[in-house]
Order: sequence, then C-alpha cells, then structure tokens
Amino acid sequence: MLTPRSLRLKAAFLAVLFVAALAVPAVAQDAPQPPLAEKIRKELAIHGQTRLDEYYWLNERTNPKVVEYLKAENAYADAMMKSSEPLQEKLYNEMIGRIKQVDMSVPYFENGYWYYNRFEAGKDYAVYCRKAKTLKAKEEVLLDGNKMAAGHSYFSIGGFAVSPDNAVLAYGVDTVSRRQYKLYFKNLKTGKIYPEEITMTAGFAVWANDNKTVFYPVIDDSLRLYKIFRHVLGTPAKSDVEIFHEKDATFELSLDQSRPKKYIFIISGSTLTTEYRYLDASQPLAEFVVFQPRTRGLEYSVDHLGDKFYVLTNDQARNFRLMEAAPGRTALADWREIIPHRAEVYLQGFNLFKDFLVLSERKGGLSQIRVIPWGEKDGYYLEFPDKAYVAYATPTPEPATDLLRYGYNSLTTPATVYEFNMKTRQQTVLKQQEVLGGYKAENYATERLSAPGYDGTLVPISLVYRKGVRDKGPVPILLYGYGSYGASTDPGFNIMRISLMDRGFVIALAHIRGGSEMGRYWYEDGKLFKKMNTFTDFISCGEYLVRHGYTTPARLFAQGGSAGGLLMGAVVNLRPDLFKGVIAAVPFVDVITTMLDPSIPLTTSEYDEWGNPNDPAAYEYMMNYSPYDNVRPKAYPALLVTTGLHDSQVQYWEPAKWVARLRVTKTDRNPLILKTNLEAGHGGASGRFRRLRETAFQYAFILDLAGIKD
Repeated sequence: MLTPRSLRLKAAFLAVLFVAALAVPAVAQDAPQPPLAEKIRKELAIHGQTRLDEYYWLNERTNPKVVEYLKAENAYADAMMKSSEPLQEKLYNEMIGRIKQVDMSVPYFENGYWYYNRFEAGKDYAVYCRKAKTLKAKEEVLLDGNKMAAGHSYFSIGGFAVSPDNAVLAYGVDTVSRRQYKLYFKNLKTGKIYPEEITMTAGFAVWANDNKTVFYPVIDDSLRLYKIFRHVLGTPAKSDVEIFHEKDATFELSLDQSRPKKYIFIISGSTLTTEYRYLDASQPLAEFVVFQPRTRGLEYSVDHLGDKFYVLTNDQARNFRLMEAAPGRTALADWREIIPHRAEVYLQGFNLFKDFLVLSERKGGLSQIRVIPWGEKDGYYLEFPDKAYVAYATPTPEPATDLLRYGYNSLTTPATVYEFNMKTRQQTVLKQQEVLGGYKAENYATERLSAPGYDGTLVPISLVYRKGVRDKGPVPILLYGYGSYGASTDPGFNIMRISLMDRGFVIALAHIRGGSEMGRYWYEDGKLFKKMNTFTDFISCGEYLVRHGYTTPARLFAQGGSAGGLLMGAVVNLRPDLFKGVIAAVPFVDVITTMLDPSIPLTTSEYDEWGNPNDPAAYEYMMNYSPYDNVRPKAYPALLVTTGLHDSQVQYWEPAKWVARLRVTKTDRNPLILKTNLEAGHGGASGRFRRLRETAFQYAFILDLAGIKD
C-alpha cells in the first residue's frame, strides 16, 4: 500500500539504465542528424498506475553528459538554421536600428531627489542616477550596470531601495540567472560598498525609518521566499535576526511598504489566500501584527494613507471590492466597504492620493483608469483614443500631488507616459517610446474579433498588421497566447514584431481563459479542473482565423512561453494539423513530474493553479493535458523549443525531455529544434541588445517556414 511519502516522485522512482540511439527521420537526406540521447527507464507507481520517464536523467544539471547533450542539440540547431543566418543578421540589425540607443526614463521625484535611469550608445545595461531637488542639478550615478556586468555572462540588478535619509542604497545582484540574489549596501556619500554581503536573497530590502535597519526575504533550496530577516547596517549578516518563517510550503513571502512609508508589510501569499502582517516603520524592533488571519480562499492587499488602511479583497466579491479599516481594528469584521463589487467590472488595483482615489479596473477585456475625488461617489474615467489598448497607473511616491502618471500603448501606439492633472483634467505627454527607422502608426491596422469556443464562450482575438496585407488573401499569421495565473495578454505595442508585420505577417493575440481579460471568472474558468478551456480556446481562435479566410493551416504559426509554452505543448498534441510551425519558449511541458516534486521551485505554491497530482482526481485530469505525457506517434508541426540552463521557473530538463521524446515518437519529417542558452535562465539573455539575437533566431525560424527568405 502506498504511503503519502511514497507518492512523492523522487522517492517513488526505481531506476533501470539502458542506452538507445534515436531513430529520427532526417528533414532532408543531407540534413544534420540530431544528437543521441541516453534513455533511463524510471518507473513511478502512483495511484495504482505505472508511469515511465525514459529521459529522467536529463535533470542532472552537473552531469557533464547532460551539458554535452545540450551542446550537441545547440550544434544541431545551428546547423539546421545555417541557411537562415543572413536573415537572422538582417533581423537583428533591423531591431537594433529601431531602438534609440541613447535614452532615458521619465524621472520621478521622491524624498528630495529626482530618480531616473539612462542608456548609453552601444551599452546593454542601464545606468541608475539621481539629481537633488531639480533636474538641472549635477547628476549622481548610483549604479552603472555596464561596469558591474563586466566579466559576467549574465547580469541583473534586483531591488533598488534608498534609505529615508537618502544616504545608503540597498540593491540586489544576480549573475547566475536563477533568482539567487546577493544583497549589497552602498554609501551614496562616499561611494563605498559596505562589507556585508547577504546571499540567497530575493534581491530587495525595505528600510525602517531609523536609516540603519532593513528587512529582507531569503529563499530556500527550492527558491521559495520563506523567511524574513532583519539586518542592521554595518553588522555581519550572520547576526541578522529571523523575523518570520513561513512554514506552509504552499505560501511564499514578500515585503512591501505603505504609500507614505509609514508601515512595512510582510505578505504571505498562495494562489488563493493572502495574509498580511504590518509594522510601524519607526519601530523596527517591535513585533509585526497580523492584519487579517489567513482564511483559505480569502485574498486581500493593503495600503495606508492618513489614518486608514485600504483593503482590496475578494471577500463576497468575485471581481473584488475596496474596503477601509482603522489601525488596531483590521480584522475582516471591521472592514467597511467604499467601492462595491460589480459583476461586469474587475477591480484590479488602486492608488492613494491626498485628494483622490485612483482605481485600476478592467471591463470588456480592456483596462480602465477611474479617478474619484475623496468625498464623491463615482468620479470619472480617463478616455483613450484606440479601440484596443493598455493603460495603467504608475506608482507616484509622493501622495500629496494632483498629478497622476499613467502609461499607455496600443498595438500601433508606442509606449507613452502621461502626466494627468486630476483637478483640471489636463494632461501632458512626458515621453513616448521613439521608434527609429521610419515607423508610422498610420501604416498599420488593427481588428478585434470574437471566436466561439468549444463551449460557446466568445474568446477575443486582437489583430495588428501592415495595411494592405490582407488584400492579398490568406496571409501568414503568428498567433500568440498565454492563459495562466490570471495574467492578461493585453493588446500592447511590441517594437520587435514590426519585422514580421513588414514582411507580410499578421500578429494575432488570443485572449484565452486562464488570463483575466474578461474578469476574475475568465481566470477561474481556465485553471485546475477547467484548464482544458485554455487549450481549446486557443485552438478555437486558430480555427476561426482559418474558417474566416484570414489564413490557412499551412500559413498559421503559434507562439507561447513558460505557461504559454505549456499551451503550445498541449495544442500541438490536440491539433497538430492546425499549425505550420510553433515556437515554445521555456515551456512548462512536464507537468506531472514537476508538480510531484516539492523540491522544484514553484511547485508547492502552485497546487491551486494546476492541482496537486498526489490527489488522484487531479492526477488524472493533469495527465489528460500534460504535453510530455501525451506525445503520440503522429505528425507534428515544425517546432522550435528554447530553454535556459539556469532557468529557475521552468527547469531546462522539461523542454529537453519533451524534445527527446518527440524525436523518437513523431512520424513527420518536420524540423524539431532545441536551443538552450547555457548562460541564462527563464528570461533568456540579459541586456537590451544581446537578447535580440534570440528573437532574431526565433523570427527567422517561422519566416523560413513561411517561405520568406529576406
């Protein structure tokens, strides 16, 4: 009889080793052959079933044979894409040519300083700067990412927090691309780095008001943020005090501060449940107080202004409502409603100002910004020029202002930052992304379609393309999707896609269930035991585009990454005949193995997203769509699969195993390419230019399949 412990994947595996060559049909007679993969037969007994995992050995990250195998796959990928190298170079140069190389962010004012970052010509990383009181003052360089990145194949700066007296900067650095940040402190008066170096952190810290105490989260071996520590500047890290330990493995921790930085928050969160603790920032040695004890299914977020806490919650509100509470009386029973629940409007966030409340809402699949003067009931909505767009309020550190900053872009409008006067309702463009190379928005067209899903639900599709393209009959289409975690695929601007549109491609965004485009229910109808809706919605979008003459299966391509890579894997198992080619980036394709292994990052915190396969019902449902477990002997479309050796979110072995199994199982002669970045993780190469090489590689793959060589 199986015990609960024996149901865990690693403990339940029995190993039998054998080696077999891959019998893969060549794409052409003179085409290079893919590398051979060892097979290790792993047997898992769970819920009375035996499941085989013949490529389990690929999870041995430090095994030289694994690295050799990935390098061999890279060599094969390069050989397969050899003829497209001139196109890749052309695409890369096009993309660089559209980017303004000397650039600067819009400065924001906080605590006496203007902060901004800027880029220098030919440089990959940002330079972080500030100026005292006025933008005409002398520039002070806080961090130069280009100098700091020297000698590292990967580089990323994490959190960025300045002490209340403006004298010390706390920041994180990751040089491995596994979200294992080291925390450093820099004296901004002398430029010296403090001797303490704190490892295995999430890369950010929150300052107390004494200018010497910080709180920071640390990660465990699975990269879960599980403890909060208190550090005193200038003392050894080994003497730091543990403040809180989140022992429930389905929860992760975070830290935040209230709007005027009066309170510090410790946030314990899982997919369905939230719990806040708060501390007066002027009393760093005091105890954190629970705001509202965790109750399964109760989600809430907290901010503070004046003498009140403000709480966004799903309590009796599927699409969330806004409440207020007084310090010392923060339990659910003491919350008072100020913005009620609305079935047709999803309340996603709020920003507090001295005289105004700003709400971030979503209605009819589009984002909205609502401004309500305190004391009024309804307020007003900002108006936007495009039929489909993205709009979002940006955090303003100083609450005593009438000026709201918000970001805006659409499928044809580059990213724009506005400053809006909430009293006069006048607005100013502070900056619009400059697209070099002669881009003109009026040369492109957009459409908004609705595809009926398999259950009759209408699924929105956003299209963008160069005008005149559709006059020539069915056209090549790249259909993009994600559909997980409630993350919406908004109709926003993407400077890189111009290279595809100018070559005759239509870009289509599938707003499938699993995101939150149409409200909270849209997310809930695409997770757990309704996850199949995500995949069938995407297929429905593709079928709609074919049925209505936009394209044909021979000209339809698909793309998705991470959980969107899971989407790609499921879709090619369900409807491989619908697509000519598919790009699956860092794809989460080995669902069962990963979700049975609590040592893998993100596993335990995502049981409420995918299900826990230790539950027989969840196991059966997940087995129905897990891409790796549903590879069958049939023809698949051309596939480009990417991953990163140091990926902390989707381990590299998932796509590697998936490709290995596809090679020996599929019956077609279409290209199957695995490309591994051996120096990076989930986000690919670091730096604003280096990552364009990866994009050019991907675009060349689908352009070549579409017969476009230049």
